[in-house]
Amino acid sequence: MKPGIVIGAALAVTVGAGVSLGLWASGGDDSAPAASAREQAQNSGGGSDPTSTAPRAGSPTPSPTRSYPLSQAPQTIPAVRSHTAARGPGWRPARGERVVVGDPRLADEGRLIASELGLTYAGEKNDVKAGDVRLALGGGQGANPESYVMTVRGGRVSISGPADSGVFYGTRTLKQEVHGGRTAPEGVVRDQPAKPVRGFMLDIARKNFTARWIEDRVRELGDLKFNQLGLHFSDDQGFRIESSSHPEVVSQPHLTKAEVRRIVALAASRHITVVPEIDSPGHLGAVIAAHPDLQLRNVRGVPVRGAVDISKPAAAKIVDDLLNEYAGLFPGDQWNLGGDEYQALVVSNPQASFPQLAAAARDKYGSGATVSDLTTGWLNDRADTIRAHDRTMRAWNDGFLRGTSVQPAKDLQVGYWTGKEYGARQPVEYLSAGRKVINYNDEYLYYVLGQPNNFVYPTGQRIYEQWTPLVVRGTTAVPSRYDGQILGGSFAVWCDLSNSQTQDQVAAGIRMPLRATVQKLWDPGRPALSWTRFKALADRLG
Repeated sequence: MKPGIVIGAALAVTVGAGVSLGLWASGGDDSAPAASAREQAQNSGGGSDPTSTAPRAGSPTPSPTRSYPLSQAPQTIPAVRSHTAARGPGWRPARGERVVVGDPRLADEGRLIASELGLTYAGEKNDVKAGDVRLALGGGQGANPESYVMTVRGGRVSISGPADSGVFYGTRTLKQEVHGGRTAPEGVVRDQPAKPVRGFMLDIARKNFTARWIEDRVRELGDLKFNQLGLHFSDDQGFRIESSSHPEVVSQPHLTKAEVRRIVALAASRHITVVPEIDSPGHLGAVIAAHPDLQLRNVRGVPVRGAVDISKPAAAKIVDDLLNEYAGLFPGDQWNLGGDEYQALVVSNPQASFPQLAAAARDKYGSGATVSDLTTGWLNDRADTIRAHDRTMRAWNDGFLRGTSVQPAKDLQVGYWTGKEYGARQPVEYLSAGRKVINYNDEYLYYVLGQPNNFVYPTGQRIYEQWTPLVVRGTTAVPSRYDGQILGGSFAVWCDLSNSQTQDQVAAGIRMPLRATVQKLWDPGRPALSWTRFKALADRLG
């Protein structure tokens, strides 16, 4: 936690570019004890009383005195990590009040929160007015760029952070604090996420979701402080984004590139990175439908669903064409290569069942090479294609094969989703090898339409009460010494039985699981609120 602002009996508080907001004048010792937000929530019930008779921030502001009770921790989702209580009227937005910034790089954040709260965006200003919300960049050397400090004092608000992402998250806290006419409580919030990856993944390949629906989710995710949106847009059932390099593989309906650019831009404005996925060499049925000559066939000539024949150079070329094309559409620094469930590997003897793959493996990697080596080499080759675009890459855990002479590229992160795959391995095998892991645990975080294969729609309560980022597989946590290698997690919607729910039903079904997931990624400790109170808070915040 980076150093914050200390509130005392006679202390000048500095906001933005060194502007003093004056002294806290009071008789006696009005300084408040520092307390964690969790402790305050346990002892009280949350934010300031919305029925308080404290004057509005736009009116003349009295100096805080003992007539004000100590403030209570704000009630937000996710909960803030620390709140230092103070005595004072707090802050509410009022028409005519300003949002000002100390740095032009915060203009987008300033305009957004001003529009949301009905305030005036005034740009860069050094003067001080009643009711101001001031956004500024600043923080200790090496501070978490997603951290922020928010000070509510004297009828004004200041939010500062080492980077614009942290300042943005501070504005999300402020927005939730004043939701429904409530008051942002006096005092200092010091906040930062426990995990750098807080994701939501959406399968738009097997079910078409409209651009408007996805944009609504982006706004929801931004307000909840998620920072990644995964789009799985190619699978056996569909290829859902317009293509210029291979228009023949695109399904109807699909997103146009113009729609995708709007989604990406909206996500960027909320500090959300869109993580695209073209899964290969399995799950390519939509590509195979347009290029049936690329489909994998076994020794008897029987086609294998969704799998391309990776012994054919044409299969690699078409996938690389698509990867290169979409790298220009998705400018973020993350990419999912897929790599899971290649059906050539689920038979008892892949070499005998697919002699063409075995021969290609020997030609490329030597006489002892196997189909697993060839498959790992395929993943590495696709990683080479994406690495040229300077992306950080991940692949599903069942794309990392055991006992191969060809090893997966060292810079591939593991998206761990299941322990049910062929040759299943415990998460510790990846962690002990030094891999970084993103937690997609299908026991808690998989929302699979139609609930096939023993999947059950996850509940927010179960995530909230039982799951943490250390619970990577099943219900058992990995040793805490690996915590630093677990980058975070992602809630995922998979559309196996796509007509089981409408997109509006999906939105309703994932509402509370998303809130529970981000709470545990922001702070994996035991939540202060019971599930009943957490759900009531979510209902109040909307």
